[in-house]
Amino acid sequence: MKPILECKGLSKKYNKSAYALHNLNLTLNHGQIIGLLGPNGSGKTTLIKLINDLLTPTEGTILIDGELPGVHSKNIVSYLPDHSYLDGSMKIQDLVSYFADFYEDFSKIRATSMLKDLHIDQTARLKTLSKGNQEKVALILVMSRDAKLYILDEPIGGVDPAARDYILHTILSNYNEHATILISTHLISDIENILDRVLFIQNGELVLNATVDDIRSEQKKSVDALFREVFKC
Repeated sequence: MKPILECKGLSKKYNKSAYALHNLNLTLNHGQIIGLLGPNGSGKTTLIKLINDLLTPTEGTILIDGELPGVHSKNIVSYLPDHSYLDGSMKIQDLVSYFADFYEDFSKIRATSMLKDLHIDQTARLKTLSKGNQEKVALILVMSRDAKLYILDEPIGGVDPAARDYILHTILSNYNEHATILISTHLISDIENILDRVLFIQNGELVLNATVDDIRSEQKKSVDALFREVFKC
């Protein structure tokens, strides 16, 4: 089976400024939940945009399931950006129908079930919901696809702590064992228990690629504690 993500000498430079991402070599296989971690400005967002074909590499290559980003990758990658991209004037039920029409792998049954669990009124317009509920709707739409690769950029950043457990449960229970989830977040302690592997990025370079089990057994630290050590001011 081909890796779900391969980066070979991947670099991105904006104009003539320093590299936002530099000489990244990375292989991610199917069936993992991976934390993409690093301080602000480390290159996480640049990598995510390259994966989603929103940027073009300056150097190197990136392959999604063995192919360059494009039509094929958009059919197998489900992406949650860190900012709202949905039409706030649309009703929730219409957003569900829109996703069902646009993505063949979208499950209306799954989306409706999760919306009911969170007591979100599907006849309401998105803009009338609280910021936290809007983010929940966006996550539900993304996780209702049967994708091969999920890219979640700060999926729990705007919700209250009481809702985080449900959201993490939603992430765990709504993808198949052969899919891969890449989660970018600053709330490491909240998601650490669901991660299989972590990637640390600093100044556009990969400084750590390790399983959570190896970190705990070899470093005798939690991922959160190691992150604070590596990236301390």
